[in-house]
Amino acid sequence: MALIKSISGIRGTVGGNAGEGLTPLDIVKFTSAYAALIRRISFVKSNRIIVGRDARVSGEMVRRLVCGTLMGMGFDVVDIGLASTPTTELAVTMAGACGGIILTASHNPKQWNALKLLNGQGEFLNAEEGQEVLRMAEAEAFEYAGIDRLGSYTEDLSYNEKHIERVLALDLVDVEAIRKAGFRVAIDCVNSVGGIILPQLLERLGVKHVRKLYCEPTGDFQHNPEPLEKNLGDIMNLMKEGGNDVAFVVDPDVDRLAMICEDGTMFGEEYTLVSVADYVLKHTPGNTVSNLSSTRALRDVTNNYGMQYYASAVGEVNVVAKMKEVNAVIGGEGNGGVIYPEAHYGRDALVGIALFLSHLAHEGKKASELRAVYPKYCMAKKRIDLTPDTDVDAILKKVKETYRKEEVNDIDGVKIDFADGWVHLRKSNTEPIIRVYSEAGSMEDANRLADEVSACI
Repeated sequence: MALIKSISGIRGTVGGNAGEGLTPLDIVKFTSAYAALIRRISFVKSNRIIVGRDARVSGEMVRRLVCGTLMGMGFDVVDIGLASTPTTELAVTMAGACGGIILTASHNPKQWNALKLLNGQGEFLNAEEGQEVLRMAEAEAFEYAGIDRLGSYTEDLSYNEKHIERVLALDLVDVEAIRKAGFRVAIDCVNSVGGIILPQLLERLGVKHVRKLYCEPTGDFQHNPEPLEKNLGDIMNLMKEGGNDVAFVVDPDVDRLAMICEDGTMFGEEYTLVSVADYVLKHTPGNTVSNLSSTRALRDVTNNYGMQYYASAVGEVNVVAKMKEVNAVIGGEGNGGVIYPEAHYGRDALVGIALFLSHLAHEGKKASELRAVYPKYCMAKKRIDLTPDTDVDAILKKVKETYRKEEVNDIDGVKIDFADGWVHLRKSNTEPIIRVYSEAGSMEDANRLADEVSACI
């Protein structure tokens, strides 16, 4: 059994002993601490908290515990049912709520579940707030409401439709162009909430031919739910049969988007954001942001428009903070996470799909032809195992000194930018390892850069 408590929430495998797995006791304690924090810090004058969940088998059990606990803490619960992470984020602001909890372990296998915690803006808690929730949960620093202050419970299943309406209302989503293009689209929704909302979105976008794979929201994932090439053999083979223009693949909570070209080749998860940013920048000049471990291609595309690219620390909350700081028009993460402020400050696969189809319709190209337009980079992801007592900070400091003549960024670990590529080293928050990401024009060169820096360690 595993239980991981971090500033971004609590996640674990369902069952086991309290404190060792995601048990009912752990869920109640963490939800209580979150509620107590929201009561203290929220600037939104509301007593409502939104609860949404993906389709995991354990979701119903977790939902009941979370909703009951929030009511016991004196909050009025608005349960939006089976809903994506971006849908839940939008529901917070649409309902004027003071917070929200998303019950999803994202791309983790089905035995996992988690609580993702939102503030009154429908955005993730920052590091300081997340740390305070951990402290309060550990100290059991919360107090339940008396009989006359118990919260209420309401179910409102309208937010999937409201989310789709928000996407369709975006100026850069060209429904007429998409309809005229007559796209044939395939989708793999890994047996979760994407199977509910993506067919509805595509129909509203004017896509008449949709081939569905694993769209039944049973929570019994038919393949590893992380949308990486090694897990997507079925949808790739479907595309190789021909007859479809593009395939969209999402993770269980629909905040990551991977795409597959008409010939069955991966568009590249790193290039989801790159292609959408290209379309946005064509129509909306402005800055862009991605995290330090994302492809250099976004910087290249941004510079082609004479605009400025900025890098943030890894983590959605850090990307959003940087986007607000530099007033970015588009941003996100190389894992297929598109953040478009015109919609909201959260990774949103629905926004990514609508903007990409608009882009593809305007360009009049096949998906593979559009992919070939962008700079070619290859990324290698490795790790260096250490002993638990290794001083990782000292190692990273030494690496920074060794490569001081190169362009070095130390806002999150150490990233070394070379003329022909980059290497990013970060210490893991949960394991005694250093993660080593590298990128270059070929996989051979990416591996070489990673090995050179690793040899220094």
